[in-house]
Amino acid sequence: MELTAKDSVITPEGVFIIGTYDENGVPDAMNAAWGQQSGDGEITFFLGKHKTTENIKKTGAFTVAMATKDTVVISDYFGVESGRNANKIEKAGVHVHKSAHVNAPVIEEYPLTLECEVKSYDEETGVLTGKIVSSQADEKILTDGKVDLDKLEPIMFDMSTNSYRVIGPVVGKAFHDGLQLK
Repeated sequence: MELTAKDSVITPEGVFIIGTYDENGVPDAMNAAWGQQSGDGEITFFLGKHKTTENIKKTGAFTVAMATKDTVVISDYFGVESGRNANKIEKAGVHVHKSAHVNAPVIEEYPLTLECEVKSYDEETGVLTGKIVSSQADEKILTDGKVDLDKLEPIMFDMSTNSYRVIGPVVGKAFHDGLQLK
C-alpha cells in the first residue's frame, strides 16, 4: 500500500520541553517534537512562531527537558495550551528555578534538562540552533555517572497514531555489532 507524504512516518520524534522566560521574567514551556542533536554540544529545532520563539529572541537562551513516561500529562499540556492564553507553568503546578548557566527556567519535574544559549535562529525558516552549555540530571536516572535511558524512560511522539511511546530496550551495541561483517 502506498502512503501519502502526510502519512509517512519518520521516527523517533523526541518529545522536548523548551523552557523560556518572557520579558517580565515569567517562565513558559512548550512541547516540541521536531528537534535533534545537530553537532557536538548542539541541538536544533524546527519551530513555527510561538510565544517561546519570541521569548528566545529576547533572552538568547532556553532549556530543553526530555519528556518521560512520568511527565506525559504535563508534557502534553505544554503542547496543547498556548502561553499567550495561560500561565502554563502555574496551571501545570510544576516547580521552576532559574538555570545557573543561562537565562531560562529549569522545570524540576523533568529529570534531564539541557541549558542552552542561542547559537542561531532564522525567523523565516524557524530553525533554532542552541549551544548546550550545561546539563542537569537527577541522580535517579544515572548509572555510573551516565544517563541511563532505561531509568529515564524518555518518550517519543508517534505521528502515525498521535500517541506517545516509551523508547524501548537496548537491541545492539553501536560501532561494534556491525564489525562482524567488516
